[in-house]
Amino acid sequence: MKRESNQPGGLVIVDKPSGFTSHDVVAKMRGMARTRRVGHAGTLDPMATGVLVLGLERATKLLGHLALTEKEYVGTIRLGQTTVTDDAEGEITESKPAHGLAREDIDAGVAELSGAIMQVPSKVSAIKINGKRSYSRVRDGEDVEIPARPVTVSSFVVHSAHEAEAEDGTPVTDLLVSVECSSGTYIRALARDLGAGLGVGGHLTALRRTRVGPYKLDRARTLDQLQAAVDDAEGEGLPVMPLGDAAAAAFTRWDVAEPQVRLLLNGARIPMPRFEGDGPVAAFGPDGTFLALVENQGGKAKSLAVFAL
Repeated sequence: MKRESNQPGGLVIVDKPSGFTSHDVVAKMRGMARTRRVGHAGTLDPMATGVLVLGLERATKLLGHLALTEKEYVGTIRLGQTTVTDDAEGEITESKPAHGLAREDIDAGVAELSGAIMQVPSKVSAIKINGKRSYSRVRDGEDVEIPARPVTVSSFVVHSAHEAEAEDGTPVTDLLVSVECSSGTYIRALARDLGAGLGVGGHLTALRRTRVGPYKLDRARTLDQLQAAVDDAEGEGLPVMPLGDAAAAAFTRWDVAEPQVRLLLNGARIPMPRFEGDGPVAAFGPDGTFLALVENQGGKAKSLAVFAL
């Protein structure tokens, strides 16, 4: 059996540039951190910029749990044009004049797409249908039907509406919006559905992710800034958030008494207190060592991932 690396690793919060896939950023980080063990929490489309959480070494075990946390975005929705990808990277399939839209109609459309809703993801997405990515099926000429999924849009705000003219001469209206939503929500699908509801079509022209769970843009660094930190012989190197700090920021903390630490690390289901909210809990030892992510099952701690060696 392959031994786990003794390197504890941690998180690196990247401000992803436009034009890069999430995998491109992971590849860059592998070179900077000199490790193959790098992953990301929550994919960002190539067009999008902003917060991309990377995990190094043992921190990769955190990523699947971090990906389930709430996210925030700012973006621009163009009303008046529909595209095959629901964003500006796809071919325009339909154009309709979209000047003179009443603000109350726009706000009503936004309200319909807020709260707990059923959303059909973009056909050009990474969702698997019978084992094959949806975007691959579309590229192969298939007519893809993706079932609607429950998502939660806790905040969907239109900050401004600006009438403009698209490159093909179509009168369009550009909306500056901000969105707070659950994992799995497609902002370009919100743009598509808002435009469809208003009868003019719509797509996303710009998107910036400003938060993933507790990790915000103020902690993020560009790839150039990260490379400069690596190259600075007199600096502290790559700015990595330690495992314990990352877990404490993202999950409820449980301080485990010394007699229970070894039992927990050996897989025993020790008694666990109830905490507010759902989701994993970060267990810490008396010396502050991050031990494991656990969940409460019938008043006992079930380990989801162990981090202390």
